[in-house]
Amino acid sequence: MNSSQTVRPPPVREESGSDFARLSRKIQEAGLMARRPGYYDALRIAAVTALYAAGWTAFFLIGDSWWTLPAAAFLAFVFGQVALLAHDLAHRQVFRLRKASEVSGRIAGNLGIGMGYGWWQDKHTRHHANPNHEDLDPDLDADILVWTQDQARTARGLPRLLGRSQGFLFFPLLTLEGFNLHVSGVRSLFDRSLKHRVGEGVLLAAHFAAYLAALLLVLPPGKAVVFLLVHQCLFGVYLGSIFAPNHKGMPVLRGDERPDFLRRQVLTSRDVRGGRFTDIVLGGLNYQIEHHLFPSMPSPHLRRAQIIVRGYCQELGVSYLETSLVASYRQTLASLHAAGAPLRAPQTI
Repeated sequence: MNSSQTVRPPPVREESGSDFARLSRKIQEAGLMARRPGYYDALRIAAVTALYAAGWTAFFLIGDSWWTLPAAAFLAFVFGQVALLAHDLAHRQVFRLRKASEVSGRIAGNLGIGMGYGWWQDKHTRHHANPNHEDLDPDLDADILVWTQDQARTARGLPRLLGRSQGFLFFPLLTLEGFNLHVSGVRSLFDRSLKHRVGEGVLLAAHFAAYLAALLLVLPPGKAVVFLLVHQCLFGVYLGSIFAPNHKGMPVLRGDERPDFLRRQVLTSRDVRGGRFTDIVLGGLNYQIEHHLFPSMPSPHLRRAQIIVRGYCQELGVSYLETSLVASYRQTLASLHAAGAPLRAPQTI
């Protein structure tokens, strides 16, 4: 699908209760909204914490050597897993109480990887409410790239410069995503509307101080800079590669186009096929349709929910897209290339 497509939702069936309400009852009856404390507390959190500790332990044991670069690559993967855990915490998949979710999320996000948890949570919540809506989804802001041809026609500055070749530049630009998260988190601290900004500021400062101190204590400046670049660039590529398959290249909503909740989530999202390894690497976000329909569903339940949701969409005649990971990237890049077309034809602008 091209990102410039408009969603044309099929007609809603005239029965008591909305289509989503009937689906929700099926999911509830299957017990898929029940929390999984054993999975998160005993397995996921413990495993990610152990990997985090192992990565930094290996870094210190290797010492002043270029062999710290494999540790940088490993820690890039671990930072991505911490980000995925913070994502689940933000959606209250782990703890029932809001406070426990927020405190744990800030520890994982702000302190663990230097990400502004409050800023990201606000942005992500707005995305979930209006996925792939050109005016309402902050993930479609044309700050660096353009996501539609309409944005391309009015682009100025960096989006105009990069837009014509953005399909080729997308993955190289992901090397900057880790730095963008850090900068955006720090910038959010100057926003007085951000809740708990003092606490978040302290945690972010602690992360950056500990991170830089560790690098400079173990490595000379030159190697420290290379380690930082390898680690942060690979972290950005990994994080971007997790989120890119979810919506990019799917239909874009505009103006007052507001399908009902079920269609708004299903028609703008894409699932990615794969086994347990894919589930781990993508943190369950390969079941993007199910996640958007039921954000607080624990990620280990998403695989079972997919069977119910896919079958239900077939009954309704609602398009349900599932592709391979490679195909999802191909669709994303094709969509970006198509969105930048006006910038490759200046006479039409």
